[in-house]
This record gives sequence, structure tokens and C-alpha cells, in this order.
Amino acid sequence: MRVSRLMLVTLRDDPAEAEIASHKLLLRGGFIRRISSGIYAYLPLLWRVLQKVERIVREEMDATGALETLLPQLQPAELWQRSGRWDGYTAGEGIMFHLQDRQQRELGLGPTHEEVITALAGDLLRSYRQLPVNLYQIQTKFRDEIRPRFGLMRGREFIMKDAYSFHADEDCLRQTYAAMDGAYRRIFGRCGLRAVAVEADSGAIGGSASQEFMVTAEAGEDLILNSPDGRYAANQERAVSLAPEAVPLQAAACSELATPGLASIDELCRVHGFDPTQTVKTLVLLARFAAAPPQPLLVCLRGDQQLNEVKLANAVSRHAGNEAGALLEIAPVSSEQMAAEGLKALPFGSLGPQLSDDALRGARSWRPRFLRLADTTATSLERFVCGACQRDAHLVGAGWETLLSEPDLRPRSLDLRNAQPGDRCAHDSSQRLEAARGIEVGHIFQLGRKYSTALEATFTSETGNEEPLWMGCYGIGVSRLAQAAVEQHHDEQGICWPVSIAPFEVIVVPANVEEPNQRELAETLYGALRGAGVDALLDDRRERAGVKFKDADLIGIPWRVVVGRGAADGQVELVQREGRSSQEIAAAALLDTLLPQLEQQRLGLLGQPA
Repeated sequence: MRVSRLMLVTLRDDPAEAEIASHKLLLRGGFIRRISSGIYAYLPLLWRVLQKVERIVREEMDATGALETLLPQLQPAELWQRSGRWDGYTAGEGIMFHLQDRQQRELGLGPTHEEVITALAGDLLRSYRQLPVNLYQIQTKFRDEIRPRFGLMRGREFIMKDAYSFHADEDCLRQTYAAMDGAYRRIFGRCGLRAVAVEADSGAIGGSASQEFMVTAEAGEDLILNSPDGRYAANQERAVSLAPEAVPLQAAACSELATPGLASIDELCRVHGFDPTQTVKTLVLLARFAAAPPQPLLVCLRGDQQLNEVKLANAVSRHAGNEAGALLEIAPVSSEQMAAEGLKALPFGSLGPQLSDDALRGARSWRPRFLRLADTTATSLERFVCGACQRDAHLVGAGWETLLSEPDLRPRSLDLRNAQPGDRCAHDSSQRLEAARGIEVGHIFQLGRKYSTALEATFTSETGNEEPLWMGCYGIGVSRLAQAAVEQHHDEQGICWPVSIAPFEVIVVPANVEEPNQRELAETLYGALRGAGVDALLDDRRERAGVKFKDADLIGIPWRVVVGRGAADGQVELVQREGRSSQEIAAAALLDTLLPQLEQQRLGLLGQPA
């Protein structure tokens, strides 16, 4: 390929829309162009990268025995309604693009394909003799992101590899889950990525177990918490830890303390000398469901802890059950909402666990009782400071049994807090959690029988019984992976692509194409490289040498062969992009010098753990 035919347009300045390095470099290097918010065109350079990523994915998936297929992007609402996910994906802050056809039938643009593939499996897989089966596809997906950002990291249209496996029993599911874990580690290693596997929340996909693969990078949106001994790593949404020990509160009878104008834990502790670990904060929230009245929540945490919204949503969903439909949102209750429900205003800033259900009496649409939940750090306090449920007043020395004499008013004790860097590890209290930022590039799930039960996808077992299929699913963000590679491999001059996924492996740059010796030698070397199976690019533009060198650095081709003044003597310069090392060599020795290094780089990561 010649640069003159590549439609290469590079930018010298960072585009205003780009916030992180990889987004800036992909735009500046002519890899992508923004069409609309969260929608990008993949230009020829990036398309070559994506094809190489897809080739690696296909090779590793095929090696596990998985079969490639292609599923429809338009999906009927009826399938999603049967699984119970339609409302959650389309109402409130749902991420599914949905529409009606000319017959008024509802359809969705697929963000994922569990429902479609399960319906197909129910039709096609009728006997245990046909199992296990693992089907995968590489396809464009659509998600109506509330706030698209960071280029391909969080877009509304993206390329994903998604696979779905079906089994006769749970042991077989676990075996395929382990095989996918191994395949994913090889994929990321072959793509030149440093990735870590972490425990994760299953989210809207569901299932009994899941694991994310994170590319470590400062620009990552996810916080990874891991132990120094390497035995534990989890996304913060899922992570558990041992909280710092609470400072004991001095023994004394429970008393009321006037706290005018002190509406936060920090203010209360600063003015009255309490430690935040001696306090309990109480939050009033509202959970909205697709098929049930809104449920008011009373959530208590120790004053020094932060609420984990994912853990709370999971707890509320489990309590509500399937009959409530999808959980649409959980949000703080405001004074305006209370008034709209015909309820009296609450003394926000002075609330305590003892807030009575009488506060909800006469609600127009809400359930008239709080769902009471508390983090274990709060329920383990024998004595604490909390709001007195009247404005500008707190209780000092309160206890759960004395404060809530009726057992029905005592909250369920659960892990609802965010684990934090520096917390003691649950598996070994001598270890303390460390933090890193990560970009999620893959996620694998053990789904169990959630979808097969809902969609009545059954098979005849070896004993002759009709049973729901066991199921797993496994996703890789192909386009996100490409940008994550840039985030992990760049310097101040531009991108440093790993050889395995670089758009080209070598670029030949004649410093002056008007000079016959340089032009002819560059053409000869370009032809020799291509003849040797090297993915080579020739910069045949009539540009200054400095412009060509800057573009070569920016687009990140791993090796550069510079044909300059030494061409008359048969000498060229060989430059490695990462590290910027260079050497003068005889042009005749180029292949002997370069090919062994290229081969080592192509295969060096193959089979290595991510």
C-alpha cells in the first residue's frame, strides 16, 4: 500500500472533542472521524487494525471449538419481554434503541443477543446428544449511551464479539467458562495488551458468576482493586474488603444534641469532635420498577463509608422479585417529590434509622412502607451518633435495639459499601487493597438457566426429562480493544502499535522522492518486504522528510526504513517506533536484519497469560 492512495489526513493539533490520549491520537492520525455524538467512521487505517484484531479473535475462538454465526441486529420486543428485560433496556435510562415498524410492531436494535440466541437454541437443540454448543459472532452493536465520550470507548455504535454456549449441566458450563477464560487471556496477550481478570458484577446480563478483563490504563473509567499477593482483584462495583475499625463511642446514656445548621457528617464531626466511624448516616431513596409501585428505601451506612449503587440495586432487585419487573432507577428523594406525593417534608440532614413508616402514610403512588437496608459497618456499631429525625438535632449514644425496639423496623444487614484502596483484604487482613484504573475489554458470564427458563428453551436430558438449557455468554469489545491498545501504547509523538495489530508492520520512507537513487531503492525495498510477506507501506508523497517522519511516528507503524542520502552507497536507517532505537544497515541486509525481529514480535506474546 502507498500512502498517496491511503486517504491519509493527519492533524497537528488535538481536536477539541477529545479528552484522553487515545481518542486524540486516533483522530489526529486519521484512524477515525466523528459523524455524530458517539458515532464514528472507521477509516482505512483503523479498519486494518480491526481486521487484525478480529483475525486473532476468530483463531482463538475457533480453536476452542466455537462456531461462527451472524444474528439479526433488529430484534422483536416480544423476546425481550419474555425475558423481562425490555422495560429495563428501553424505559428510564435504558440503553436500547427501539422503534415501531409500519405494522406497529415494536423492535429493538441489538445491544446484545441473549434472547435471540436462546430462542434459536430452544428450536434447534432438542437433545443432550447435541450439547455442548458454543456460537459466536463479530457484529456491530448499538447502545443509546446517555453520555457518549472518549471516542470508541463509550460510543453508540461499536463492534463486539459475543459468544453464547449451551450445556446439559452446570459442570459442562463451568468447563466452557474456563476455556473462554483461557482463550481471552491468549487473545489479549496476542494483541499486545496488558490485561487483568477481575471479579465483576453481572449487571443487566445476569447470571451466577462473571469476570471482566481490564486493560490497565490511567484513562480507564473503572476502578480495579487488587491485593499485592495477586490472589484477589475485582471491579469496585463488586469488590469486598474489611473496613477500618470504628473508634468506640464513649459509654453514656442516649441523649439529644442540638446541631443547628449541621447537615453533613463532616460538619457534625468538625464541630462536636466525633470521628466519622462513630456516626450512622441515613439516606432516603426511591426505587422505580417497570411493573410495581415505587418503593421508598431507608439505607444506613457508617458515616465514613460510601454507598455502592450497584450492590444496592442488586439487593433491591432481589427483594422485589421478578413480579416487580425491571428495576429502572434508584434516586434520592427530594422535598418536591414528597410534596407531590402529598407527604410532609422530611428533616434532611437530621434523619436517623428510626424514621417511622408514618412518614409515608397517605402516599399517592408509593408503597407505604420503607424497605430498610443497612451496611454491615453500620449494623456492627454498638453505639453511634445519628439524626434525631427532627430538624437541627442528633442522637448521641444510640443503639440499634434501643432505637428500633420493634424487630420489623430493624434494617437488613448487607454489604452495601464501596471497598476502597487501603482497606484490608477479606482473604488476608495483613494485605491492603491497591488501586488501578482499567478499561473493560471483555466480560464472561455463567448465566445458568435464567434465559432458557424465561424463553422455554428446553432439551431432553439423558434420563428423558425436559430441562432448561444451561447457558454462558462471553463478550469482547473489538473496537474498544483497538483504542485501549492505543491508550496503553503511545508516547508524546503518537501511537506505538503492537506488531500483531498494527495497520502496517513496516513503513518505507524515502526522504526525497525526487532523488532517483532514493526513489528506486525505496521501491526495491518495498517490493522485497512485500515479497517476504511483510505488511509494508511506502510513503511516496512529495512531502518534506520531516512531515513524513512526524506522520510515521503519529500513526505508529512499528518499524520505519528511512532511505536518505546513504542510498547512493546502499545504506538505509532502520528505526523501531517503540523506544525509537535506530541503526544504519546495508540495504541488502534489511530482510536478514528485520525479519527475525518481526517474527519474534509477531509470536512472542502468543499463548502468554494476559
